Amino acid sequence: MVIDFQQHYTPPELMKERGALSARLDENGNPNYLLNPLLADLGSHVRMMDRAGIDAGVLSCGAGFDQPDLAVCRLINDRMKQAVDDHPGRFIGLAHVPALSSDNAVQEMKRCAVDLGFPGVVVGSELQGQALDSEALRPFWRAAADIGLYVFIHPLPRVIAWAHMNADDLGRMLGWQFSLMVAAVRIINSGLLDELPTLNIQFSHFAAGLGRYLGRIRGFQQREKWGTAGIARHDRRPRLPFDHYLEQRLFYDCAGWAGPDHAAEWGAEWVRFGLQEVALSQTLFATDYPQAVREPDEVAAYVAAVRALGPNARAMVDGCAAERLIPDVSRRLGKRTS
Repeated sequence: MVIDFQQHYTPPELMKERGALSARLDENGNPNYLLNPLLADLGSHVRMMDRAGIDAGVLSCGAGFDQPDLAVCRLINDRMKQAVDDHPGRFIGLAHVPALSSDNAVQEMKRCAVDLGFPGVVVGSELQGQALDSEALRPFWRAAADIGLYVFIHPLPRVIAWAHMNADDLGRMLGWQFSLMVAAVRIINSGLLDELPTLNIQFSHFAAGLGRYLGRIRGFQQREKWGTAGIARHDRRPRLPFDHYLEQRLFYDCAGWAGPDHAAEWGAEWVRFGLQEVALSQTLFATDYPQAVREPDEVAAYVAAVRALGPNARAMVDGCAAERLIPDVSRRLGKRTS
């Protein structure tokens, strides 16, 4: 059962520019999102999956990662449900909510879980300038845990506020990844996972390769040795050892390499390193279609190259962690008619 845990879909109504591939620029002239016609073309998603041997894709929408407008969120969610219904067993939709507007967010999450049947909700790695462990977001996290929705965290389509990111497309190249790592460390140290023991979180992109920095992270968690013990904001510690949360509480998808060319080579290299850094039991297969990779043959080559990495990689592709994140995933995919 091959499930692609990161596919992107934008409803046609929100694709203001439907022409050629182009980078959307922010107010400072920095690229912050790829405007790709394939985002609105679910037929291309299905053809890609058929070619690559992927059973189903989990859909999220960049326009909803940090969307304060409830009406836009509802539009996205309704179109996600339509995609699920129009292609039985091929897509799983995620909820999009105005996370900082607690009452609206909770009501929309309930609608998505009960009426639309979504198993998860997606948010950006920071929301309107606020960190994901901020007090303003506690109602969102509690509701997700209470309702039983897992939370998918994706980099926010915005350049982080650091002036040195204003050249070389660094906002997308490195800034997005930095934002993911910061979110992961803050969520663990904030005690959020201790407070909500049933909460499941999926970080995109191996949490930006967070495992490669563990030697440094573990070291600076020793507050007494680094002079931060007793400094409120810098002495936050979870109840259990830091590695417990990395290995047992967070999930990770294997997207994060930047294509679209050389998907088999560069994508497999990214996955090979990632699988050495996080627990296999927490790792999910993903392509980041149609942003990181766009051609069906390239996706097929990527899948084959990942499988060739060895038994752990094959187990990940075949969904060894899928039911830990979505317990009824087999029932969902059993609806497939073609």
